[in-house]
Amino acid sequence: MKAKNSKTYVGLTLKGMLMGAADAVPGVSGGTIAFMTGIYEELIFSLKQCGLTALQILVKQGIKATWQHINGNFLLAVFGGVLLSLLTISRAVLYLLDNHPILLWSFFFGLILAAVWSLVRHIKKWNLPLILTFIIGAVSAYYITIISPTSIESTPLIIFISGMIAICAMILPGISGSFILLLLGMYAPMLTAIKELQVFTLVIFASGCATGLISFSHVLSWMFKHHKTKTLALLGGFMLGSLNKVWPWKETIETIIDRHGKEVPLVQKNISPFVFETLNNQASYLWYAIALFLFGILLVILLEKMGSPDSN
Repeated sequence: MKAKNSKTYVGLTLKGMLMGAADAVPGVSGGTIAFMTGIYEELIFSLKQCGLTALQILVKQGIKATWQHINGNFLLAVFGGVLLSLLTISRAVLYLLDNHPILLWSFFFGLILAAVWSLVRHIKKWNLPLILTFIIGAVSAYYITIISPTSIESTPLIIFISGMIAICAMILPGISGSFILLLLGMYAPMLTAIKELQVFTLVIFASGCATGLISFSHVLSWMFKHHKTKTLALLGGFMLGSLNKVWPWKETIETIIDRHGKEVPLVQKNISPFVFETLNNQASYLWYAIALFLFGILLVILLEKMGSPDSN
């Protein structure tokens, strides 16, 4: 890996913070942000290095050699930013999700739509297998977004397994780890654990995340090494299919009462802003939504420049 200066590490931390803020929202993937900012492949490679070989190097050569082997400074900067964001910025994102969902979803809709273009433009020549791969990715992600959430008991084993599954989704562009937690019925319990700093629960969840990251990163690294173009097509399809989840105007079909006695949506369907106004007797904020949609697209362009070789 190319040597980095302190300014570059500050940039990596900021990108990590953007990833953390995105991962707090059910429907938006931190992996999407990682890809747009140009750190995705290095992230996957660095995570892959954190395996048995790293343990052998640790025993034989010590901490310094191990740190270099796993690209430790890079991982520390990125995941430090993710953690910092989850403890700070994510609170603001969750506030907007509760109080101004249409505006927040509009912004993310524009961001993800532009991110699809940002990803697939790296595919220079399309053919039938690539088109089919893209369609498979889109259909798979769409299907995930329409699955009805479930509710399971938050046992240590379930928390560990949830961490493994969710973190794999979080590093896949287009598949939201938070939404996977929502489907598993673990989204609210994990948010509560973060807000209340429930150390035991967080340690178990983090252990599951670490296990999932190290395991799944090997798969992704192999895919990028041997089938990069098809992998890009698949991930682009994932992002396109996930747009179903972030459509701003929804009709709530079914609700549940959470542990705080608050009624929250469980099953929703997408509707037009005009139908939304009629059903709910409230403004659709259409023009504000369009403005934030365009801002999301603009942000992708800026993130692309952050991720260009000239900016690193």
